[in-house]
Amino acid sequence: MLPHFSQQECLRKSGKSKTELFVEAIIREDRSVLDLLDAPFTFLNGPLAHHYGIAGIDGEQFQRVALDGAQRSGLLTQAAILTVSSYPTRTSPVLRGKWVLQNLLGTPPPDPPEGVPPLDVAAVGTTVSLRAQLEQHRANATCAVCHDQIDPLGFGLERYDAVGAWRTHDGSFPIDDSGTLPDGTTFRGSQELKAILRTRADQFTRNLAEKLLTYALGRGLETYDRSAVETLQSQAAADDHRFSSLVLGVVHSEPFRLRRGEEPTP
Repeated sequence: MLPHFSQQECLRKSGKSKTELFVEAIIREDRSVLDLLDAPFTFLNGPLAHHYGIAGIDGEQFQRVALDGAQRSGLLTQAAILTVSSYPTRTSPVLRGKWVLQNLLGTPPPDPPEGVPPLDVAAVGTTVSLRAQLEQHRANATCAVCHDQIDPLGFGLERYDAVGAWRTHDGSFPIDDSGTLPDGTTFRGSQELKAILRTRADQFTRNLAEKLLTYALGRGLETYDRSAVETLQSQAAADDHRFSSLVLGVVHSEPFRLRRGEEPTP
């Protein structure tokens, strides 16, 4: 059962503020950017704490809260991220897996081909689980090429419903949040998924470096920017992946220092 509209709007605003406060803390404290994946703290107010099932926090004011990592830590298990990677009335392992690939690892999957049959949404949670439907979809070898990369990442987040609340069942079916990646790596749940993402620190940092450099340059990156990105990634890795290393690296990079100003409008 999803919250009614006014509750959803309150959670949406609180979730957005929480994510902004979390990222701001990573930046201000000059923490490792890998903490974006699983930092053991967050910011909560009363409505969000209730939504997360955390007692002892009331009112609208946000408080910094320590986490044990069992259910929540880092960006991936925040309500704002889980909501934008879901449909309005149900979760989507496909959307969530795609979000991880695109926004965290910088390897967005291709768009789906035309004519893909939709899932039987009415049956989800009643006569069949969402996972079972997706497994039937992946039985098609053509579909499996992409979905074998996408779906397992999303399965690891299935214990969070469409607005990010913790759950144990998909309707009448127990949640199976295990996954097997294309390289054979297996995991269960968000905690083990985030541990795997941490082992891909270079890939994660490189993707973040590309995004920061793109923002700083005000343009998309070109082939000749590749060397600068590699330098940003290696320098950050040598400095414990601190956020300041990436920012200073961008400022000192050749593409940033030699960028051209915009031509004046006639």
